[in-house]
Amino acid sequence: MSNPVTVRILCLVIGYLFGMVQTAYFYGKLKGIDIRKHGSGNAGTTNTLRVLGTKAGFIVLFGDMIKCILAIVFTAILFGKTHEDMIWLLKIYTAAGCVIGHDFPFYMNFKGGKGIACTAGYLIALHWSFVPMGLAAFFIPFLITHFVSLGSLCLYAGFVILLIIEGQCGLYGMAQPLLLEMYFIAFLMAALAYWQHRANIVRLLKHEERKTYLFKKNKEGETH
Repeated sequence: MSNPVTVRILCLVIGYLFGMVQTAYFYGKLKGIDIRKHGSGNAGTTNTLRVLGTKAGFIVLFGDMIKCILAIVFTAILFGKTHEDMIWLLKIYTAAGCVIGHDFPFYMNFKGGKGIACTAGYLIALHWSFVPMGLAAFFIPFLITHFVSLGSLCLYAGFVILLIIEGQCGLYGMAQPLLLEMYFIAFLMAALAYWQHRANIVRLLKHEERKTYLFKKNKEGETH
């Protein structure tokens, strides 16, 4: 398959199919509940942690990370040799598809999560340099404030900034037009994350956002 447009679309589809594996939803069903009908109604890590506890939260986090890692590894295997000159861009397309599949799975009436655990997965799969950045960008603001939403927003901002810095330093070895396309897709992913967190942003600005604690009981009514 040599058509670059077709390859881009295929990577989006691959990511979407992996992203639709809704860990929070299926784990909740194992526990006899529909996670979307409890807490904030969000099918993601934070709501699972609040409703079902820390262990469940970590299981969902791990599952959502793994599905994105596997999607990107699959893309690398499928196109690594035939499209070596743009493989980093194809990985970003796959990551975008995975987040979209997680946020808007068709079989759940397009009501999924907010894509942050998926983001953690594709940061790990993209390049090792995103791991320390991601840990610092998320956990420093989270541990200081206990606002998951703030850590999530900082994570995405850090991802876009580091991606551009590394791209302009020649890390990805792609032509400038492909780099610019990669930056644009990453920016759209960040914009989607901020849109998904728009209610959280309003509460943060109003000092009304509730806090999340990893190892103490959280109130089910938390809204992240």
